[in-house]
Amino acid sequence: MSARRRLGARWRRRRPLRTRLAVAASAAVALVAVGVCAAAFLVIRYALYHQLDLNLTQSATLTTQQNRTEPPGVLAGECRFLSAPACAQIVPAGRADDPGTPYRLPVTGPVREVAAGQRAAYFTNITLAGRPGRMLTTPLGDGRALQVALRADTVEKGVRQAAGLLAAVGGTGVLLAAALGYGVSRTGLAPVARLTATAERIAATRDPRHRIELPPGPPGREDEVTRLAATFNTMLGELEQSVTAQRRLVADASHELRTPLTALRTNAELLARADRLTPAQRDRASAALGRQLREVTGLVNDLIELARDEEPQPLLEEVRPAALLEHAVATARTHWPRVGFTLRIAPEAAGLTVPGVPARLARLLTNLLDNAAKFSPRDPAGAPVEVALDGRELTVRDHGPGIDPADLPYLFDRFYRAESARALPGSGLGLAMARQIARAHGAELTAANAPGGGALFRLTLPEPSPGVGAAGA
Repeated sequence: MSARRRLGARWRRRRPLRTRLAVAASAAVALVAVGVCAAAFLVIRYALYHQLDLNLTQSATLTTQQNRTEPPGVLAGECRFLSAPACAQIVPAGRADDPGTPYRLPVTGPVREVAAGQRAAYFTNITLAGRPGRMLTTPLGDGRALQVALRADTVEKGVRQAAGLLAAVGGTGVLLAAALGYGVSRTGLAPVARLTATAERIAATRDPRHRIELPPGPPGREDEVTRLAATFNTMLGELEQSVTAQRRLVADASHELRTPLTALRTNAELLARADRLTPAQRDRASAALGRQLREVTGLVNDLIELARDEEPQPLLEEVRPAALLEHAVATARTHWPRVGFTLRIAPEAAGLTVPGVPARLARLLTNLLDNAAKFSPRDPAGAPVEVALDGRELTVRDHGPGIDPADLPYLFDRFYRAESARALPGSGLGLAMARQIARAHGAELTAANAPGGGALFRLTLPEPSPGVGAAGA
């Protein structure tokens, strides 16, 4: 890399974006202003000299008509600007034919070539008595050339005035471009500056509740920077929800673990004094300790799965919900012998297959059935848990007390337990895990009060989409 390139790269790194944008915008506008002024100068200069050349051409035509047979020599020695007759003289092709009197206009080799017919007519700038002039050399015939000249004082003065005026205009344009470039960069990057300040404030305070103030305007017509700020606000909202959920998870987990850990410690301390206990007391303490260990292990495993906030991504399989549901209901009947279960599978759903992970879908169904069994009457002959699979819709209904409307919005939250469920076993993680598994498989799990009493959970399986897997399933 050359030294100039390294210097430019170092300058870009050390200068803020606002300065670089202002310099770039100013340079672009200044370049355009200078280019326009230069083009205008060339046009004005061409127009002035073109008018002078037209006058020379007219004077040459008039002189040729009046002096076609004149011998070489000076025809008119007075040169006046834009007037006739101009300075005029006839020059022969050979020096031997020159007159005795000196020429008024300069005679050079190209002039002799025009007289000899070896070169076309041409214009040239000359000096007449210390003043600028313009001369036309054109063939006259018979080995002669006609030179016609006019003073160019006014033309040169006009060119100088135009150059000065356009230079002033160009300089003003450059200064105006610098001011406008700074203003444009300051106005255009104001949302970016606010975004940067907000990000720095969040990094310093670790508080994601800050937001970037968006400029007012009709929705759907925002510019790119405003959309970036809106997207950043959305990201901050998601971050705030994630941080809040994480803090709530930690607080709820510590609260839920406190009671079983206290019971474990009590039973462990009791077993440490086993020599003072009767065999029956030791057996009861040992059984309680094992049961509490299993509960804590299950709770910790559920916490680990929910803390990921997403499902793992093993290889998907084609799963038959009907077969999976039959197995889950059979297992639930074993776990809940005092609760009745009925299963109905529609004929069109018997051969239905969906992409998924069998173990995770089985866990979803088990959680739904366990939740329904907890609130169902303990009488196999009474109102059973009704399980049905119709097409892509699976329903689980119990005949318990139902769901309080105040609890419905929070039913799938982690560790949430309604007043009626706090006396029952469980940690409040089953329904949260069920919804997480459902969403990972592209399904939707909802809850409502069933007509006639009880709770109704509805799992809607996704429609088949070729080439699309269950992301996060």
